[in-house]
Amino acid sequence: MRREGVEVNHKRVYRLYRAAELAVKRRKRRKGVMVPREPLALPTKRNEVWSMYFVMDALVTGRRIKVWTVVDGCAKKAVDLVADFGIPGHYFARILDQVARFRGYPKAVRTDQGPEFTGRALDQWAYLHGVQLKLIQPGKPTQNAFIESFNGKFREECQNVHWFHTLEHARVIINQWRVDYNECRPHSMLGYKMPVEMTEILRNHGGLNQMTTVSNVGGRSP
Repeated sequence: MRREGVEVNHKRVYRLYRAAELAVKRRKRRKGVMVPREPLALPTKRNEVWSMYFVMDALVTGRRIKVWTVVDGCAKKAVDLVADFGIPGHYFARILDQVARFRGYPKAVRTDQGPEFTGRALDQWAYLHGVQLKLIQPGKPTQNAFIESFNGKFREECQNVHWFHTLEHARVIINQWRVDYNECRPHSMLGYKMPVEMTEILRNHGGLNQMTTVSNVGGRSP
């Protein structure tokens, strides 16, 4: 207004400016939850700890999609890979309940401090089913290293290889990759067994400690 030569009281202009809500709101920095650092131990039983994270991608149209990755830390099994445009908290609870019908509920879930993981919906779900929420410290992805390693393979072998035309196309390709990862690929950390094989072994023996005891009794090295 001054450049245009209009003489007006600056306090009146500011009052009208505020009343019209022309100011750009500053985004407040989200404060993380203070949690103690916890050593990353290898789980010894199936469903002992599930690790969860988000991986971003886009369709050929440019529309962004989220892929929610869930991995059992002991068997290295991809519990689920959920692709959608948005995944709110109640979506979490519904998918986790569906998975638990076949696998059972985990003892604990390890996540970062994203808004989806620290919301009320996931907290209520964990409380109802006796699941411990293990939040890593802000900016410390290595504290959730199992899911970071899995996501690296998922990006390199699936996301970087395929162009997703639609959401349904993405879901089909991602599910095919998950089946291949679980059922056709041996892992060195599992003694070159597939995750489905290790899951069955853990189901029969109860855990890695029991497997070691059985192997030693039989005169074989674990």
